Amino acid sequence: MFSDPEKNISQFNLKEGMSVADLGAGAGFYTLAAARVVGEGKVYAVEVQRDLVNKIKSEAEKLHLNNIEIIWGNIEKIGGSKLRENSVDAVIASNVLFQITNKDSFLKEIKRILNSNGRVLFIDWSDSFNGLGPPQSNIITKIQAKEIFEQKGFIFEKDIDAGPHHYGIILRKA
Repeated sequence: MFSDPEKNISQFNLKEGMSVADLGAGAGFYTLAAARVVGEGKVYAVEVQRDLVNKIKSEAEKLHLNNIEIIWGNIEKIGGSKLRENSVDAVIASNVLFQITNKDSFLKEIKRILNSNGRVLFIDWSDSFNGLGPPQSNIITKIQAKEIFEQKGFIFEKDIDAGPHHYGIILRKA
C-alpha cells in the first residue's frame, strides 16, 4: 500500500467519541485506523462489495474493535449510505472518487450525513504507478477534487501528506 491509513488518520485529528463514516471502505484499513482513535465513538464502514463487508467484519472481530458498524450500502446514491442526516462528525473517502460515476450524488450524500462543520478526509491517487492505481485517464487531480468539493459547498481546510502516488485534502462542510 502506498498510502498509510494510520499516518493519514493522525493528520485528520479525529478525537475520542467522534462518529466517522468511511465511505467506500474497501478492505477497511481506514475504518480500523479510525476505530482505534475514536475509542468510545463509532465508525461506520460503508461498502457495496459484500466480500469486502465480510472482510472488514472479520478483521474488526479479530482485533476486538466493537465500535465499528459495517453497512452494505451504495455511496453513489443519496441515502445509499443508510446513515441518518447530520449524523456523523467526519467522513473518510479514500481512493473512491476515480471509481464513482455519479460524483454529484456522492458529494450530496457526504453533505447529507455530515453534521454542521463536519469534516472530510479525502485521499486519492495522484498518478498511476506501474499498473497500480487507476488508469491515468481516470485520475482526478487534487485541483479537480478541490473544485468538485467546493462547487458542492465544502470549504478547503488543508493539504496532508498522503504518501507517494496519493494526495490528501481536508475539507469542512460549509
